Amino acid sequence: MSRINRPPVSLSRVKSQITHGDQADKTVVVIGTITDDNRLLEVPKVTIAALRFTATARARITAAGGECLTLDQLALRAPTGSNTLLLRGPKNAREAVKHFGMGPHKNKKPYVQSKGRKFEKARGRRRSRGFKV
Repeated sequence: MSRINRPPVSLSRVKSQITHGDQADKTVVVIGTITDDNRLLEVPKVTIAALRFTATARARITAAGGECLTLDQLALRAPTGSNTLLLRGPKNAREAVKHFGMGPHKNKKPYVQSKGRKFEKARGRRRSRGFKV
């Protein structure tokens, strides 16, 4: 898949998803990277299959008694995908998405050189500056 469709998933997102209901014994599957979240104090014992793991995320998962699998190992272990939980990271959290739909009064983030008085703050941006759109 393209990089946009492989957003990273943090350990805190994994923990919040598996603590709901009877999801604790399922294998978490991520088509992307598992990243560490240092705000998370304790990592639960969980089996995760992903394309990549950061070094600190892999270390924390294995230290908690969990398991890090590749997608090939997952295919051998659960060929039908039974007892798995498929997760995806936030696709629209990229910086580029904040600029989509440009134009005045669209409330989107402009691409600017600086954030001073002279940069995209005058006519067409504010009602007090004459030119009404």
